Amino acid sequence: MTAPVPVTMSATLAADEEFERRRLAGERVLFLATGEIGLPVLPELGERLASAVGRNAYGPVTGSVEVREAAAGYWGRRGLPTDPADVVCGPGSKPLLFALLLAVGGDVVVPVPSWVSYAAHARLAGFRSIPVNTRPGEGGVPDPVELRTQVLAARASGRDPRAVVVTLPDNPTGTIAEPETIRELALVAKELDLVVISDEIYCDLVFAPGDRAVSPALFAPERTVVTTGLTKNLAVGGWRLGVARLPSGPLGSALRERLVSIASQIWSSTAAPVQAAAAYALAEPPEVVERVAASCRLHERVVRRVAEAFTSVGAELAPIRATCYLYPDFEPLREGLSRVHGIEGGDDLAALLSTQYGVALLPGTAFGEPSHSLRVRVATSRLYGETDAERSAALASPDPVALPWIKASVDRITDVMNDLTQRARGESLHVHPFRS
Repeated sequence: MTAPVPVTMSATLAADEEFERRRLAGERVLFLATGEIGLPVLPELGERLASAVGRNAYGPVTGSVEVREAAAGYWGRRGLPTDPADVVCGPGSKPLLFALLLAVGGDVVVPVPSWVSYAAHARLAGFRSIPVNTRPGEGGVPDPVELRTQVLAARASGRDPRAVVVTLPDNPTGTIAEPETIRELALVAKELDLVVISDEIYCDLVFAPGDRAVSPALFAPERTVVTTGLTKNLAVGGWRLGVARLPSGPLGSALRERLVSIASQIWSSTAAPVQAAAAYALAEPPEVVERVAASCRLHERVVRRVAEAFTSVGAELAPIRATCYLYPDFEPLREGLSRVHGIEGGDDLAALLSTQYGVALLPGTAFGEPSHSLRVRVATSRLYGETDAERSAALASPDPVALPWIKASVDRITDVMNDLTQRARGESLHVHPFRS
């Protein structure tokens, strides 16, 4: 009998469960570990979902005509003309990404660091991942030079890499790869006949109006799949809906046929009421555009202030250009952290922050980093409030960091970072564990 494929629980979902356990146990934990966007549902979006509750029949595997046309328009407004026939809807972008790897087949190149599920998806599909480092400050996209070297080496050793996954903008770093890097990657993908799977679920959360993540579909349209969803820009992760844009042409047609066949065997069709709400959202009426813009402003103001708490104590941090994530590196503080706290890697650092200070975040190992790395991923998206009233106030505030509940969390992070690093220098602020 063949042994089951070894796979661990998603680090982010495991962190969610651990947080809930500790909360129910009466602990107060400052939760910075997962990308759950803590914002209320846009009322008009909720109304669309409620009005479609009677849609209880199976629908097309690819998604309703309504949602596919809306998705095509969404991408068209971002410079990617799209035929609705090339759109496939799924119950979240995560299962779509997994099904795409199954449809493409073969080993897959993943950036280091990268979102926690890409490599796990490859293992579950029976393939192997090929980790390739990103360029400094350009997370989410494997260095095209190293990509070429690694793929050629893998093929020379008998492996069969067929795809490369990119994340634009990036989780976990909050950075965006430069257009020239994307162009170079597209050229390498063409040379090596790789399918590019571009996870662009954060593309609406870029801070500067003139800035944006450039999709590889602009440079290699015949071999690039683009995925997105409503989880991040509209904070409805629990609704589970994603869409994929398949390339036109022979490769895209073959890939679409395989993807739809896989989807038909796994999820049959996406929940019809959620598709109705998604069609409304993807059409981007003014109230949706306004809500996404407000969310993006909130993310920027909070994440930049939290970033200061890390850089002020000497951690290195690439400029954050999008999302609610930051990825500080404590390497400059290694000697003191090791001497005083016995910290040798990100796992040690995350464990100390959790147990001694009640601050939960994720170590870089969850994102493919080596064990000695002192990088950690911090998510600020649950700092916006405990109630919908507080979260709505955070969305509307011109200075959300000044709101008492957000300020208290940011001050707590600042105090913890100061205490952690001053102890390493032989001083102490004696910050007490964050418990009730």
